[in-house]
Formats: sequence, structure tokens, C-alpha cells
Amino acid sequence: MNYKLLHIFRNTPFGRETFLQSLYFCKTINAFPLAYIPRSDKFLLYFSNDAVQVDLDHSYLTSPDTAKSNAEKLFEEMGTKPMFYEPKNFTASSLPDISTNFDYLCCPRSVSDMSSKIGLGHIGPRVRRIIKHATFPVLITSPVFKPWKSISVFFGGSKNALTALTLGLKIALASGLPLDIYTLLEKQDEAYYRELIEKEGLDEPVTQLSRQWFFYEKAHFDTMLYDVPHNSLIVLGAYGHGIIKDLLLGSKMEQIQSTVMNNLLITGPHCSMSLQ
Repeated sequence: MNYKLLHIFRNTPFGRETFLQSLYFCKTINAFPLAYIPRSDKFLLYFSNDAVQVDLDHSYLTSPDTAKSNAEKLFEEMGTKPMFYEPKNFTASSLPDISTNFDYLCCPRSVSDMSSKIGLGHIGPRVRRIIKHATFPVLITSPVFKPWKSISVFFGGSKNALTALTLGLKIALASGLPLDIYTLLEKQDEAYYRELIEKEGLDEPVTQLSRQWFFYEKAHFDTMLYDVPHNSLIVLGAYGHGIIKDLLLGSKMEQIQSTVMNNLLITGPHCSMSLQ
């Protein structure tokens, strides 16, 4: 199956780092990156249950005459054929409608605030809303291009955590990279989580594809974050229960954001996933 990732290209040094991360992600899992070069500072994303207007900061419109050629050079640097997304429909002349018919979307931590104003511990409100309604995983990149050499799944036992675990297994299968699972024990013991994945039919792929499963007491959340390899892709769910209960609106996400520099691949409540 030909998986596609949509990337909103920003023609700045910061945007270059983010785009290199998208290209690396796609090359690692054999997906196709599509670069959208915005010509206006707004666009609409239509989901089945919401339409999200994304207001870009002005840096996305920097040097429009060099944006495409700079993007092409980065495609070539990563050994990838240049592919660009062109919107076909417009709600207004300056408000293009962006299709959500793709498999991944790359976002910086914010798309609607100047990057200089976004701290490591903050995810912009539009990005939160995209994750909440998206049927696909959202890749939130590290501030600078950082190749990842393993996958780390945060698994808290919720339905959405199972989606994230399935996604992590899928990424491991496509990339051939090792996968580790990290679980914070809250009200259950280790046996509960192992029985849960067995009930969901994930015990065999977990045995085959995972390298190690780590369990931590609730008070050791900081220790767990430190133990995650710095060059690992973190896969986690949002708006679930357990370790990631109401993640994007709560303190744990801010703690993760302010603690780790890893790339994050996030599944929201409307994201579905299978190993097929």
C-alpha cells in the first residue's frame, strides 16, 4: 500500500529541519512525502466531524520565489522524488481546502504562532484540534532534524493506547527498527497489560517485533522519560486513559514536551489502525 504524508512547507531554516524530518520518516517507513507550499496564510482541513481552519504564521510565506526550489533540493538531498500537493478546491479565493485523504500529517509544535514564541513545552491550539479530529497519525518533529533508530511506544492500556501500539508495531515492521514499550503502572499490575494485548490479539506481533517491555511505578514517570533513547521515535495516543489520559489537555503532555527532544507520532481518538 502506498502511504502518503502531507507536509506544510515553511521556507525558513526552522522549516528546513522539520521537512528533513518528514523526508526521513517517509524514507524509513517507505511512504511518499507530499509537500504543500502555501500561497496564503490560511487553509481549511475538512474532517468528517469538523472543519479546522489553520492560520499559519507569516514565516510560512517567506521568499515564495525560492520555496519550491529549496524544497526540491531537500527532496534530492534525501534521495526522494519531489512531489507537491496542489489544492483543487477553495472555500474563498485565499482559503484553499486541503484534503485529509492521506495517511500521516507532519506538524511543528504550532502552526499558528511564530516559532520563536513556542517553547518546547507547548503545543499550539490548532495542532491540538487537528490531532483531536484526525483519522491519521500526526508527526510532531523535534526542533532540529534528528534521525531516529528505534521506536518507543507509550502504552497505558486505553483503546487509543492500543491504536498507538498497533501503529508502533506497524512502523517497526515497515522500518525493521527495534521497538520498546513503556508502561506506567497506575492501578493495575504487569499481568493486566499483558492480558490486555493478548485479548486484543497483539501478543504474537508484540513478541515478534518488540525488543523489551519496561514497566514503571507511577511515581517514576520522570525516570521513564529519561530512559527513552534520545534517538527514538515516540509513538503515543492522545485523549485516552491511563498514562495518556486526556493527554493533550493535561500536564503529562506538557511534561513530555518539556523533557524529551524526540520526534512524536501521535494518534488521536478518531484514528484507527491495523497491521494490514
